[in-house]
Amino acid sequence: MNIKEEILKLKETKKAVILAHNYQIPEIQDLADFVGDSLELSKTSKKIEAPFIVFCGVRFMAETAKILSPQKTVLLPALDAGCPLADTILPDQLLALKAQHPDAWVVSYVNTSAQIKASSDVCCTSSNAVSVVKNVPSKKVIFVPDKNLGWWVSKNVPQKEIIIWQGSCFVHEQFTLEELERARSAMPDAVVMVHPECRKEVVQRADLVLSTAGMLKSARESQKKRFIVGTEEGMLHKLKKENPQKEFYSLGCAKTCVNMKKTTLRELRDSLAKGRYEIHLEEDIIKKASIALERMIQYI
Repeated sequence: MNIKEEILKLKETKKAVILAHNYQIPEIQDLADFVGDSLELSKTSKKIEAPFIVFCGVRFMAETAKILSPQKTVLLPALDAGCPLADTILPDQLLALKAQHPDAWVVSYVNTSAQIKASSDVCCTSSNAVSVVKNVPSKKVIFVPDKNLGWWVSKNVPQKEIIIWQGSCFVHEQFTLEELERARSAMPDAVVMVHPECRKEVVQRADLVLSTAGMLKSARESQKKRFIVGTEEGMLHKLKKENPQKEFYSLGCAKTCVNMKKTTLRELRDSLAKGRYEIHLEEDIIKKASIALERMIQYI
């Protein structure tokens, strides 16, 4: 029995569901029951009835699944799969910011720890950040932690005052305007679509600014045949898989999130076989963070 067969047998025995983010390695994506972006996987984790969720992603994603489904066992196969963006803001820093702006609503990107979500009024993802900020009942908003997504939101919601935390994703920060201009020169017929976590000068010159789910939808519906993609390189696997008749290229050299790649088939098998590594959160954190996450889904 090979490792893929072991995983499928263990999954059936444990009545588990495997969720995988779009940035996971192809072998993990192909074995998962659901592959998607943060918002899609958040909704899925809440709806599924399976008692076990194995989350192939990074820690904040597995925590989100646990917050939305506290009665379920949530496993993170790679214990050290963290998110440097989420780590750019600590709970004490957010509390200090709230004290400075007591009249502001805190909108936290889903790429944050459970503790940050628990101190937030509402969460958002890259696909619904603009909609969430537009709909919150406050003229002033504290947006954490991604400065580039925060800039994109402020550009699209100019009627609100937005205080932006200066964190960023090291992967998306690597995309440059020079790479974009070279790509346009090499493939003038291609659509350039980038993630809103990219630098603002890259976002301003792109044809489309989209979440990973938005990229998939656009690629499916577009009559264009070539796409230049400004996000983590794992996204290209699903784009090519869903659109075999179209061409997809990374913007510049492929950019990789080392944390997303820490989940291998071996880690996935061992997680299912040994029940590791289970996500545990304090009840108070779950209760408070769930309010922010439920509001996120309402504000879409």
